Amino acid sequence: MSDPRGEFSEPRCPALDALSLRQALEAAGWRLTRQRQAVHDYLARAEGHPTAEEVYEGVKNIVPQISLATVYKALEVLEVSGLATRIDDAGGSARFDGRGDRHYHLRCLRSGMVEDLPTPFDPELVAKLDPELGRRLEERGFRLTGYRLELVGYYEDEDAER
Repeated sequence: MSDPRGEFSEPRCPALDALSLRQALEAAGWRLTRQRQAVHDYLARAEGHPTAEEVYEGVKNIVPQISLATVYKALEVLEVSGLATRIDDAGGSARFDGRGDRHYHLRCLRSGMVEDLPTPFDPELVAKLDPELGRRLEERGFRLTGYRLELVGYYEDEDAER
């Protein structure tokens, strides 16, 4: 059966090997633990953008003694280390993205599902939208360090989002 989302099926990033993950975490001031490795590996192979609860369900068979609190802590460490991104949702649970490259998202407001868009990231998009915005923000003492773009809406056919 073909993917009803067509071109929006998600490219996944390969998981870092244990040595690369250890080096990335140590460079950020953290150490590699079995729990962090399991959470990282799950995110790297996950279809979509799982919630912490979904990550917990996905790793508890690999690390049976892991708790939901430990999953949250591991996700936080991966996020501050630049190895994962937290995608907040005002109306529900945050989701997590294991892709390390900058990219855009689409969110279905009905289900909360988030998926990656295939559109290439444009670091100049803010300047293209408003060439004076950066200067105006600087004048106010705000240093712009990046941006995130999420398209929001609904699938007309609820089955199309699966």
